[in-house]
Amino acid sequence: TQQQSLLAQQNAQLAQRLEAAPQVQYVAVLSDDKSAASVLVTYDPKHNNLTMKRVGGFQEAPDKSLQLWAVHTSGDVKSLGVMPEGGVVKLTAAENQVKDVGVLALSLEPKGGVPPGMPASGPILFKGQLIQAPL
Repeated sequence: TQQQSLLAQQNAQLAQRLEAAPQVQYVAVLSDDKSAASVLVTYDPKHNNLTMKRVGGFQEAPDKSLQLWAVHTSGDVKSLGVMPEGGVVKLTAAENQVKDVGVLALSLEPKGGVPPGMPASGPILFKGQLIQAPL
């Protein structure tokens, strides 16, 4: 019937919207040494999106970049990328890159960040615990 066809179409549209909607499972607030929040980080494993939103007033100099580091509970430290200027930034990250992370940290680095495989060279300005949000 026409009504069943319409319902099937509405169900398909709803399923498509639900599939596209982010599913935040991890969250962190990166703060400075005075506990002032500077960056809100969320992670959506369904879409492999790590989203960083500046919530503080810090702005790095034109010749500097903020680089995001994952400090795993095992002690391994890995770069997740450089935070470009702007309010909201999305980086691609697989869940295994963030699953066992205890702390996320932002260091101040030369423009473009340190080369892959190299440790942070500048000071850690902001850090925070990455926690798994309840569903």
